[in-house]
Amino acid sequence: MAKGKIEVNTENIFPVIKKWLYSDKDIFIRELISNGCDAISKLKKLAGIGEYSFPENEAFAVTVTVDKEKKQLIFSDNGIGMTAEEVEKYIAQIAFSGAAEFLEKYKNDDGSGSIIGHFGLGFYSAFMVSQNVEIETLSYVEGAKPVHWTCDGGTEYTIEEGSKATRGTDIILNIDDEGAEFLEYDKVLEIVNKYCYFLPTDIYVVNSDKKEEENNSTPAAVNDTQPLWLKNPSECTEDEYKSFYHKVFYDFNEPLFWIHLNIDFPFNLKGILYFPKINHELKGAEGQVKLYNNQVFVADNLKEVIPEYLLLLKGCIDCPDIPLNVSRSFLQNDGFVKKISAHITKKVADKLGGMFNTERETYEGYWDDINPFIKYGCMRDETFYDKIKDSILYKTTDKTYVTMNEYLEGKENKILYYTTNPDNQATYIEMFKNQNIAVLNFPYAIDTHFISFIEYKNTGVKFERIDSAADTVMSAGEDSDNTGKEEIIELFKKVIGNDSPKIEATLLKSADVPAVLTLSEQSRRMQEMSSMFGNMQGLPEFKNEFTLTVNMASPIIKKLAVNKGGENAELIVNYVYDLASIAHSPLSNERMTAFLKRASEIAEKL
Repeated sequence: MAKGKIEVNTENIFPVIKKWLYSDKDIFIRELISNGCDAISKLKKLAGIGEYSFPENEAFAVTVTVDKEKKQLIFSDNGIGMTAEEVEKYIAQIAFSGAAEFLEKYKNDDGSGSIIGHFGLGFYSAFMVSQNVEIETLSYVEGAKPVHWTCDGGTEYTIEEGSKATRGTDIILNIDDEGAEFLEYDKVLEIVNKYCYFLPTDIYVVNSDKKEEENNSTPAAVNDTQPLWLKNPSECTEDEYKSFYHKVFYDFNEPLFWIHLNIDFPFNLKGILYFPKINHELKGAEGQVKLYNNQVFVADNLKEVIPEYLLLLKGCIDCPDIPLNVSRSFLQNDGFVKKISAHITKKVADKLGGMFNTERETYEGYWDDINPFIKYGCMRDETFYDKIKDSILYKTTDKTYVTMNEYLEGKENKILYYTTNPDNQATYIEMFKNQNIAVLNFPYAIDTHFISFIEYKNTGVKFERIDSAADTVMSAGEDSDNTGKEEIIELFKKVIGNDSPKIEATLLKSADVPAVLTLSEQSRRMQEMSSMFGNMQGLPEFKNEFTLTVNMASPIIKKLAVNKGGENAELIVNYVYDLASIAHSPLSNERMTAFLKRASEIAEKL
């Protein structure tokens, strides 16, 4: 058996790092600014434990200078700086992380002054856009000499005594032709705002192409060093939450409400999730949950951390414990990340459940806007459903809100009656209302799937649309007043023709409706499924099987029965059938034309 050692050709690895180190080219700006913030954090750390002192009024900052004329992008900080030995140790050795070593050295301290970097590769992102990179640095160590380091992206570099007179580091990128877009001030400012808006150190972006007189005024920092999620929730005001929402998401609508996450154990997680008004048709509904690592922007809408249905919300999540790969752009899908995701889900469910239990009226006021999110979340995550199921509301056509248990309370059966179109099904709604039966309103596409989901999760519970149950709900039962029932059935069959629905006749509780047209819940769902998937799977088209229930209690039908039809029987039967059809759904153009003609003829006879 032989053993060997894998060898890496250093001349070949640098071009690979330069081209493939990060999936997004602009991330080099984030990395170099983060390095500057780390250098300042290290210095503050040393000062905090008495190993260094600096003037109380010293202002710390990272400055990005855009010099289009010289084709340079310069990143400057007044942090800890480096000695020549440290430059060779941390810069010349790929993947040797100075941040990791610093954390290890001071791991037993109180943890103040977090360090962002972890991988030792961030600096090399500079070569993605540069033909040459220089470092000018001066260490905080007393008596240290300034250092100048330069490299053209190959495996050789030069290091010599530099000229920097103040503590800190300048990283000078001599931009190549392919990176010319990063010499545009507005472009750089946009990227800094994207990745570094909440970094804990002041960041300035300076345009050296501006005239001297335009640069006399003191520039303002482009970032917010104290994002709202770092504050204790009890210290935040409603106006602060709303202002933060408008500023971060450029949404000038008011958020409905929010959840402030502030967790120290078993992991470190802070953030704010906002509930905006959500498009009820979830197709195209877009939220924006920004993920940060120690206030450094990582990515939007990462489903490994934020459950898919929570991505309908807007918010910021900051979790320094989340493991990242070298690009900080993608998450490792491990058990720790899943625990964080589960905890976020729990906090959202707890918030909603708490509002339902203690602020029912307020919760009902939000329901029309948040119910698509809740329904979608229940169907996507059974754990979320288990936590929120008792807080699910159903809106009735009378605009009241009930839970499933409240609706079914005192009823012999477990049937919930609903409508999908209150305007088209107004006749049916009125019939149910006269019987003191509440009708739930499910007008959106997601409701169809949600109904099936609730039936699956609750044994014995059934949903029936009112146009499928009107005949049974309104039935008065059989009695002696059904005289002529068989004759009426035959008359309707004869007049309506071979394409007629199934014809039945019975007494209904109301005499106002001469007939109702119904389609069983199962048949309608099969028809909807067939229309959605039939062509795709080669299934035959499902034919609707309607039932026309003629009301023997109606004066019109009674007259037909007594007169055994009569001379206007055909006209009346067709008219009754038209009325029942209109109450169920809009007529076709052909049938509407015939209906209007019949209505005119009846008016003339009257």
